[in-house]
Amino acid sequence: MPSLNLAIARLLNTGTDNFAIWVVKAPYPSGYVLRDCVWPVELTQVWQEWQQMFAGHDRLDISPNPTSQKANPFPIDWISPPSGQTTGPYSSRLMQYLGMNLWRWVFDGQILGSLERSRGIAMGQHTRLRFRLEIRDPDLIAFPWEIMQREPGQSAMSLSQDLLFSRTSSEVDALPYLRTDQALSILLVLGHDNKKLQLEQEAAILQQILVDTPGNSQRYAPCVVNQLIQPTPQQLIDQLETKAYNVFFYAGHGLPDPDGGLLFLRQDMPLNGIELAQVLTRTGVKLAVFNACWGAQPAAINHQAIPASSLAEVLIRHGVPAVLGMRDEIADHESHSFIQAFTEALRSHKPIDEAVAQARQELLTLYKFNQPAWTLPVLYLHPDFNGELIKNLDEGITELPDTAIPDIGSPLPTASLRSLTPKGKTWLLRNGVTRIGRTKDNDIVIPEPSVSKRHAEIFCRNTLTDATLVRTYYLQDFSTYGTTWFLGPNGWQQILREEVPLKSGMQVKFGSARGETWEFVIQDS
Repeated sequence: MPSLNLAIARLLNTGTDNFAIWVVKAPYPSGYVLRDCVWPVELTQVWQEWQQMFAGHDRLDISPNPTSQKANPFPIDWISPPSGQTTGPYSSRLMQYLGMNLWRWVFDGQILGSLERSRGIAMGQHTRLRFRLEIRDPDLIAFPWEIMQREPGQSAMSLSQDLLFSRTSSEVDALPYLRTDQALSILLVLGHDNKKLQLEQEAAILQQILVDTPGNSQRYAPCVVNQLIQPTPQQLIDQLETKAYNVFFYAGHGLPDPDGGLLFLRQDMPLNGIELAQVLTRTGVKLAVFNACWGAQPAAINHQAIPASSLAEVLIRHGVPAVLGMRDEIADHESHSFIQAFTEALRSHKPIDEAVAQARQELLTLYKFNQPAWTLPVLYLHPDFNGELIKNLDEGITELPDTAIPDIGSPLPTASLRSLTPKGKTWLLRNGVTRIGRTKDNDIVIPEPSVSKRHAEIFCRNTLTDATLVRTYYLQDFSTYGTTWFLGPNGWQQILREEVPLKSGMQVKFGSARGETWEFVIQDS
């Protein structure tokens, strides 16, 4: 699926209101464009209005020196609602007005051109465009970017039929090894809750929602749920250490905190995001879901957001593949509706971002456009994760093809990657996957600053044609900035998160284009 990744960062040396917006990943070479822009006063004002109407938390400012300008940012015929009213025409117009202003600020000039061409490429491939937004300025994290829309009457980006919206971060640890699963295996954890809920009853409701399947359709994957009610941190860790789960689901009380939020397993036993991240990545959990207020909200001091402090951000940065949190308070009936639609979509083998889009549409249908329910779920995906949680049985295994094919008597060729520098190393390649990167947990270690921790992989596929085994090797890029290169007829070319078939004698580079040259070689046994 084609992917377009966009990043937004504040330019600190040019003034507090100056930002850069640029394309980090595009499905075509010339799509990597950049635009400098100024944050408009109107957006600050409409954001303040949004928070007064919809936010369940203290005000968050977007600048250390908030503007004192008091001009009305709305059209003159807009009349503010009576105090406390959050429904009706005004709330709908406010949501639409903020969405359109966010769109116009982000998608202008070459940035818009890159989006349009990327969408065209996806349409030509009869698929959706995967759009990932990276907000590097902490003051902008709390914005409802999911509501961006181009014009009145058009779908918001997170509701689009031809685009899958999620957030991401490039400041991440490498993905852990992800096994192929054919069923949902959920650890449901209910922590302390200030609402005085009957936790056993709430657990039963959530478990029923998670495992319920409409009708008797065989197209839904199995789902197993194990629950812990107010566990101690050690009990939670011990259960996760069984490595039996691909989904972690938490419901309970949570608060923003500089170390990734606080989850209260018991009233006096909080667990912060950094502590939780360690065990989730170590135990192979692919998706963490937080039915707790402010899971995607940054912590703040004096109305200023603290960098990298939201629970969702912290987990993604530590290598958790996917995190779904709430940007603000969500009512129980709204969260139950979302969870049911989301789980149903996952069990029908949809990728995580598509399942979120489908569940978000369900919230809009049930609770209307002018209510914030559909805007609350915030999905973060690791930049190297394709969103696949479970695999359909009839699709086969997608990890590594089995390289041991029986009854083949002829010897198989061996492959290696050798450095072309004087006295350079030669590395034999595995029959399955050979991982290449900067850190010692890779099979081929290239200790250069320009090489990512998990930079690339070389893997082989075996095919059997007329009793002849054919082994083909491929190079796939996983680097942070798409800096894997191969020497083609027109010179050095970037691979850009794609896979390229390797032929004996092909030359490749990892990291800097001026770095070490490697040669792929196949030798007959």
